[in-house]
Order: sequence, then C-alpha cells, then structure tokens
Amino acid sequence: MATDKDALDYHSQHPPGKVEVISSKPCNTDKALALAYSPGVAAPCKEIAKHPEKVYDYTTKGNLVAVITNGTAVLGLGDIGPLAGKPVMEGKGVLFKQFANINVFDLELNAKDVDTFCNAVKALEPTFGGVNLEDIKAPECFEIEERLKREMKIPVFHDDQHGTAIISGAALINACLITKRKLADVKLVVNGAGAASISCAKIFISLGATPANILMCDSKGVIYRGRTEGMNRHKQEFAVDTPARTLADALKGADAFVGLSAAGAMTRDMLLSMSPNPIVFAMANPDPEIDPVMAKKARPDVIMATGRSDFPNQVNNVLGFPFIFRGALDVRATQINEAMKLAAVEAIAKLAREDVPEKVSAAYGGQEFSFGPEYIIPKPFDSRVLLWVAPAVAKAAMDSGVARQPITDWQSYHDRLEALQGARTSFVRSVINRVKTQAVAKQEQVPLIVFPEGQSTKVLKALQMLADEDVIRPLILGDPESVRERIDELGLDNLKDVPVYQPNQHPKYREYVDRVYQMRQRKGVMYREAERLMSDPDYFAAMMVHADDAHGMVTGATQNYDKAARPILQIIGTGKRKTASGLNVVLLKDKMMLFADTAVNIDPTAEQIATIGIHAARVAEYFRIQPRIAMLSYTNFRSLGASPRKMQQATEIVRKHCPHYLVDGEMQADTAVNPDIVERIFPFCEIKNGANILVFPNLDAGNIGYKLVQQLGKGEVVGPFLMGIKRPANVLQRTCTVEDIVNTVSLTALQAQAMRSGAYDNL
Repeated sequence: MATDKDALDYHSQHPPGKVEVISSKPCNTDKALALAYSPGVAAPCKEIAKHPEKVYDYTTKGNLVAVITNGTAVLGLGDIGPLAGKPVMEGKGVLFKQFANINVFDLELNAKDVDTFCNAVKALEPTFGGVNLEDIKAPECFEIEERLKREMKIPVFHDDQHGTAIISGAALINACLITKRKLADVKLVVNGAGAASISCAKIFISLGATPANILMCDSKGVIYRGRTEGMNRHKQEFAVDTPARTLADALKGADAFVGLSAAGAMTRDMLLSMSPNPIVFAMANPDPEIDPVMAKKARPDVIMATGRSDFPNQVNNVLGFPFIFRGALDVRATQINEAMKLAAVEAIAKLAREDVPEKVSAAYGGQEFSFGPEYIIPKPFDSRVLLWVAPAVAKAAMDSGVARQPITDWQSYHDRLEALQGARTSFVRSVINRVKTQAVAKQEQVPLIVFPEGQSTKVLKALQMLADEDVIRPLILGDPESVRERIDELGLDNLKDVPVYQPNQHPKYREYVDRVYQMRQRKGVMYREAERLMSDPDYFAAMMVHADDAHGMVTGATQNYDKAARPILQIIGTGKRKTASGLNVVLLKDKMMLFADTAVNIDPTAEQIATIGIHAARVAEYFRIQPRIAMLSYTNFRSLGASPRKMQQATEIVRKHCPHYLVDGEMQADTAVNPDIVERIFPFCEIKNGANILVFPNLDAGNIGYKLVQQLGKGEVVGPFLMGIKRPANVLQRTCTVEDIVNTVSLTALQAQAMRSGAYDNL
C-alpha cells in the first residue's frame, strides 16, 4: 500500500498537482494562431450567436464536465473545505479522462449554503456539457442536486450518492444470483443514513427490493417509525415498523448488510447472527465496517465487497461515473435520470457474468477472475465497461425522452467508443468490420484460418473472443481429446463446435505426405521424413494453406519466431520477388506508419530492401494510404559507408521498378519523419510531408526501432506480419497476449480476403 509520503511525493513532483490543459489543435505557426484566436475565432462565435446549438460543433462543451465541490464531505475526511478538497477533484478529473476521454475542469466553491452554491453552478451552464457534484455533505447535497437538475438543461449527477448506489446495486444483483435469492425477499440492513446510503436504498427498491424489508441505521440506531431524534425528511422515508433498535438487533437473521458508515461498526457476533450465505458490503473508507479477513474466517459462506482495491469485489465509483457521463454526453442528454442509472446497473451486473479477458488479468498481476463469490462486479481496469455502460445509458436516455441528439447507428457508436481506448483498438475494429462487410457484400464465408497450437490457452481464449465477432472460421490442430478437455476446463463454450484434428488422423494426411515428399525430395527429405513433417501441426497447417484447404494460418504463441516461421517458408514459400519480411503497423494519434523489416532478414541486400519497401507500399495502398517510403540509415544523403550506400541503392531500385512510388534515402530517422528538417536543410528531398513507411537497413535496427516506439513512444504497435509469402501466414511473438493474437488473426483474415479477391498479391 502507498504511504502518506508516497502520496505527497507523487502530488508535489514538478509540475505540482495532477492535471494540465493541452491544446487539441496545433498552434505553432502564424496561420494556426490566427485561426485559434484573432481574427479566426470570430467566425465560430458568430455562428454560435446565430445558432446556439452549434456550440457543440465548434467548442469542447459537449465533452467537458465540471467536477464541483464545496469540500464539506471530502472522502472520509469530513468538512475540510474547498481548498483542501482540490486534490480529490483533480483526481476525479484524471479518472474521467483516463476511462472515458472526457475533459474536466475542477471547481472548488467557497459556498456552504445551498443558494450560493446553486447560483454559482447555474451561472456556469454555458461552459459545460455536464456537472459532477462531489463531496457535499447531507442533507444539503440532496437539495442542491434536486434544484440544479430542475433548473439546468445539462446532466447534473452527485456521484457520492448515485455512483456508489449504481455499483453496489450491480453487486447486489449478482450476489443474489449466486446465493439463489430473490431481491424482493432479501432482508437488508443499511448502516449509515447519509447521501450514499439513502441513494443505495432507493436504487435497491427500484431494482425490486421490498421497502418493508430494509432497515436503515444511523449513529443513533435503527430508523423506525415514530423516532424523532436526529431525523430529517430523507431519513423519514425509510422509517419502518420494527422492534429493532440497534444495528445488532437489525442484523439478526438479515440476508444482506450494506455499510457506508465507520470502521468497525459491524462485529463478528453480528455477522454470525445473519442468515446462511450472508451478503456483506462493508464500504467504509479507508477501513471497512468489518475486516474482510476476519469476516471470511468467521463465515466462510459470506460474500464480501468493500471499497478497497486490496480485497475482492471493490465497489469503486470509477466503474460508473465516467461511462454514465460518456453515454449522457454522446446523446446530449438534458439530465441523468432514474432509467439511465438503472441501465448502468444492469450493464455492469451483466458484464461481471461474462468471461474476463486476459488483459484484465494482466492489469492485476496475472490474477484470473471468473463470476462467483470473489468476483461479482467488474474490475476498474476492464476496458469493456465503457463499451457496455455508455451505450446502455445512451439508449436509456433516448427511450426516456431526455436525449437531444439520438444515436442512429449503434455499430458506428460502438466503434467510436473503441477508438477512445487507443489507436490499436480502433484500427483492429476497422479491420474486423472490413472483413465482415466484404464477406456479406460478396456473399461468401469468412476465411478459414488454421491454428497449429491447439492446446495453447492464449490461442483458445483468442478464438473464443473471435467467435463472437464471426470474423473467421477456425480450425484447430492437436489431439482432439486434449484440446476438447482444455476447452471445457476454460469454459470456452463458443469453441465446442470448432473442428479439431490430429494431423496424422486428418483425411488428407496421406495426400499431404505425398505432396511434401514431391516438393522436398531433392532437398534431402525422404518419405519417412515427409510423414514426420506432416505429423507436425505447424508443417501440416502450412500444407493446408499451400493446398488452398485453408485461407491462412497463425502460429508462434508457444515457440520461438524462427522455429515457427520455418514451416511457412519451406512449404508455402515466398512470392515472385523471393523475399519474406516482417511488417509492423505503428499507430500514432493522427496517422498510421509502417515499419519494415522487423522480423526476418538479419542483413538484407539492397535488392531485398527494395522488395521490402515495395511490399510495404502495397500494404499502405490497400489501406488507402499514399506511400511515402524512407530508406533509413545513420547519414543523410551522403552514401558514406556500406549501409548508407545499400539504402541509396535500394532507393534507386524502387524508383526503377515502381516509379509511381514516392521514395527517398538514405536518410536519418528524424529527417524522415520531421518535415521541418527537410524544408530547412534538405529541400531537394522528395518526401516533403514526412514518411509513412520506414525501411530499416537491418533486423537489429528494425526490431529495436518498433520496440522502442512501443515501450517509450506514444505509438501503439500491431504485428509483426509476414510480407512476401505466397499465401497468408503469420507468426506471433512468443510474448504475445490474447489481444495480440486477436489482432494478428484479424489482419490475417483481411490478407486472405485480399488475396482471394485478387486485390493484389503478397499483401
């Protein structure tokens, strides 16, 4: 756990704080400055004056949320004031940006009374697309939110109330499923009567809980009908007829406990008095109402949730507010209403019952998660939450009549949300959509891809994900019994009907043995050796692709790259230019670049380098990018040394064979990508606007280059992919993740379609 010193050091590192404002448009030339400010800014101002709704077209209002507090109820710190609450508000802004790409200004108001606070917030309505109220004490928070929702035309959301309620509501749904309870029958005790507790109780009722079955307690005991001490109208709503007067009384025979109170409020004896399979949400921060370790020891049948990340089932508001606002902003909702909150609850609950991707496990140190008592709500770093919650909220806004700009194309909206998660996700989504669209347009099946590593857990999990997309038809090689057993162990229901073959049991085994013997008999392969090769899944897969019995293959998840590539090169072989090479797609904020060769040729000749550049250019053209090829070296246009001369020769070869391609070199990497250097120092260079294809002089440079960008730069990397092979076949890195496999398979499917349609050879 982080110490106070760690936290202070973190916040004080230069620059102090956690946020900054960055321009979303370039402003580094006279023209850009004139457009950004005077005189250019007058044009959008006049348009907005005539048509106020155009403020969403010309400003950031539609993606800007105010996080506002008066500091009267900060975290577990109480009324520490707006100034001391600012670090929390900055942190909230960081979460909005990190999880949903929503911009935030944090505003700390020196305004304790309701009227002053509301007037200040209302006056800010032209600036923001939504308002997130934070850390305001009860009961003022109720009146503030009610008034602002009533008087403003943008979403207003008090996260301390509704965020906790939404996440705990999803957790309660799933806990009841696991314990086979009906929510209407659950006897539930809520300890705490502040904003979050009351909102939780209300949402539980909306989900189906019976009001008479809810006992609410505050610091003075049970809130019962007829009690006068410490009451207000919000507590009065939950007063019931009951002889119980203390928390201990209330918990006898109770099914569920929801705590938003204080550390240690629940004792071991209280837990023991609850019904079998008790549900305990001890959400006091930083220390819960009962220690989870002690609770599990006393009641092994308990389902526990807390507000802490170091125990299972963390009720974390970050699962809610970024995505709720994302959905609300995207349809320009006038408010966040009950229907939208309930839609978020259901989406979060359903997502927790889905299989958990490997990248979520990787974010938590390799820990595996599956629906059950230790996993009833998704993890905060599960990127799928955005894709589930935001559309659910947006649709609920539309159905309930508060959306001013309804979504009409849900697939496009889904793609937009994926794009928020990074360039790589957006790129792969576009590839998947392209494969599916082309298959429908041509009325043909999606490509058949063969996988020789049938018992690899990573490969099987990737195929499970791809089955939902219907982007390929997979065929698995391996021992059928072992593969089926592994599929069952992993619970991969989508793979139950996927064909699995032991190579030497495949109907075409003997035919393939004869073919490989004919192909390789003059290379030292005897018939027995041909039988052995065709019993090897990698060689068999390569022969399936060579024989056109499969449209492509993907391997390498469990072995070294060179070993996995060997069967492909020997059986499928290279195209007419006789050069195979590795290509990486590098995705930057505003463009796509191609790096080659990154995987195959240790020290290629000038002719091979020229071929590599031509192959990469064809890939660029397939993605409708005009190729600009830079031949890289350690000098600029001097040809001093063997490597620079080689790259200059490669440039001339490309110009001779493909004069329509824009290519230049040799040049240094910064010259290749920075147009200013070319303009100032090398005006004769044919590449004026920066290269989009970087061809490296050797494998060291190419491999080092893309991995540095991947680890240190701002680019996202996909690949490497094999170019120059007669038919689609790709080799994974042994360190690949499930997501990497999905990406490679998707690109392999696109390659297969391109070659089947004759778009061009050797993509």
